[in-house]
Amino acid sequence: MRHTPHYLMTNPEEVRRLIRAHPWATIVSPTSNGLVASHYPVLLEEEAEGISIVSHVGRPDEKLHELGQHEVLVVIQGPHDYVSASWYAPDDLVSTWNHVTAHLYGVPEILSEEENYGVLSRLTDHFEHGREGARSLSQDEAGTRRIAKGTVGLRLRVTRFDARAKLSQNKSPEVWERITEELDASNPALAEEMRRKAT
Repeated sequence: MRHTPHYLMTNPEEVRRLIRAHPWATIVSPTSNGLVASHYPVLLEEEAEGISIVSHVGRPDEKLHELGQHEVLVVIQGPHDYVSASWYAPDDLVSTWNHVTAHLYGVPEILSEEENYGVLSRLTDHFEHGREGARSLSQDEAGTRRIAKGTVGLRLRVTRFDARAKLSQNKSPEVWERITEELDASNPALAEEMRRKAT
């Protein structure tokens, strides 16, 4: 990401919060055959020290990514949106894009078949929670274990991260407030991030 020190997010707890709220991730690997990217849900390991996430990939993505052989980049994309220059002072003509984004780095650990099934169960239960007619892998463990063999689980203990919250911090308080009010109507999650950053 562009080097913008005043947008840096350096607190690991803020990155953990972002992962919790936005678990759809992009995994990028610099493989021997070039760059490979895939998209999967991730779960934060709440009890882990530092930042650790678990996920899975569908076979043969573990081979395409050469998982476990090198560092990967996992991109967590939080709320983002276009910010129109029409919300600025009349002589300010350069629009922008506000966003909250984290780049996570580490070497993935491949999970055992049993650990993978546990992660798949946790992922399912997490996203099914609160839904009417929620489903669980445990409803047909034998069948879901057969299907799980088509996936490979992974754990990424994050060794470093680069995160940004670019939220119009460079604008005057009046313009910042106008942007936030405009986003309240079109992107309340981004407006909330702006207010959180201001406190």
